[in-house]
Amino acid sequence: MIAIIDYDAGNIKSVEKAMQLLGQEVVVTRDPKQLLSADKVILPGVGAFGDAMEKIRDYGLESVIHQIIDRKIPFLAICLGLQLLFEESEEAPGVRGLEIFKGKILKIPGSEDLKIPQIGWNSLHLQNNGTMFQGCEEGTYVYFVHSYYLKAEDESIVVATTEYGTHIHAAVEKDNVFACQFHPEKSSAAGLAMLQRFVEI
Repeated sequence: MIAIIDYDAGNIKSVEKAMQLLGQEVVVTRDPKQLLSADKVILPGVGAFGDAMEKIRDYGLESVIHQIIDRKIPFLAICLGLQLLFEESEEAPGVRGLEIFKGKILKIPGSEDLKIPQIGWNSLHLQNNGTMFQGCEEGTYVYFVHSYYLKAEDESIVVATTEYGTHIHAAVEKDNVFACQFHPEKSSAAGLAMLQRFVEI
């Protein structure tokens, strides 16, 4: 069973549908027992960093997420979910993230010929042999919607990058934790293939 963490994030339904399309039994929940007994857990996310961390703490999910990761349950964070795994974001000064990894979330620098947020398809540069990208071609296009981007402190956990006005860490992986800034559930066949590889872990 795959559990999707319910903290009122915007893209829960699309993630749920994608996993069902892959034939998976899915539960959307914030119940600690269900989350800790799941085979795999997904932290989706569309919204603002500060609001999301407030909801996660209000629902008592911060310690549960740490327990999931400590128990080595495969864990996938998507879009805002990726950002929440890090220390802090320029979007919400003073708000601490989940601090699973070291790094900061920065605002994409604007320019006259660059629209912020980045909305649409962009290509990935693959590196460090990421598990979810096995079989993916270099330059695979995926779907992004974001105004802030990750700069991870430890480059060795970065498994995909993209360029959009700056160098963006688009996906990270370490042990049982996988995270991507883009939306695999909205990235057509390539994205579903990535989710299938997560299912098979």
